[in-house]
Amino acid sequence: MVLTVYGPSFASTKRVIACLLEKGIEYSVVPVDIFKGENNDPAYRQLQPFGKVPVIRDGDYVLFESRAILRYIAEKYKSQGTDLYGNTIEARGQVEQWLEVEAQNFHPPAYALVLDVMFGPKLGIVPDPKLIKENEEKLGKVLDVYEERLSRNKYLAGDFFSLADLSHLPFTEYLISFVKKKEMISSRPHVSAWWDDISSRPSWREVLKIPLPDILN
Repeated sequence: MVLTVYGPSFASTKRVIACLLEKGIEYSVVPVDIFKGENNDPAYRQLQPFGKVPVIRDGDYVLFESRAILRYIAEKYKSQGTDLYGNTIEARGQVEQWLEVEAQNFHPPAYALVLDVMFGPKLGIVPDPKLIKENEEKLGKVLDVYEERLSRNKYLAGDFFSLADLSHLPFTEYLISFVKKKEMISSRPHVSAWWDDISSRPSWREVLKIPLPDILN
């Protein structure tokens, strides 16, 4: 049975697809154009009542929220592909901890920068220099914590690539490629080495082949 992903060809959908590729799971994609408001269509709202993306359907099972989807995939398909949770309860605790750090500490300022700089001009929104500066400072403090952590561990949860690392891929890519904040990564040697490692994985290189919508080009 083929797992179905509903979502646009960018952002958190790519997080889910990278996970599916790591696990070697066959999948199909149903595009959802949020710029045309397709995420608010009644049929889509039956899957995701808040109109957010992405959503997966695995047989009769429907799940939304990208990190919940990552956890589900990693657990259900644990016996195949890359083990993204680790082999012990302690390892899993570290994965969960740093996945929460990504969601609660890294993602908010990173998302704000991407929204203001990458998406804003495409939507007729003038970037706010004050907000950009504030979010750069917030993100810098998070990356300083990462630098210390990664000076002692190859990956965030320990010595293995996990959901905690994978979840950073889409928005770090945008920070570097579209927001032009590469120096925030490259100026921290351990963060830089970590990024070079995780962004070179075959799964992510494959995800990067997915074209962005015309509005973002």
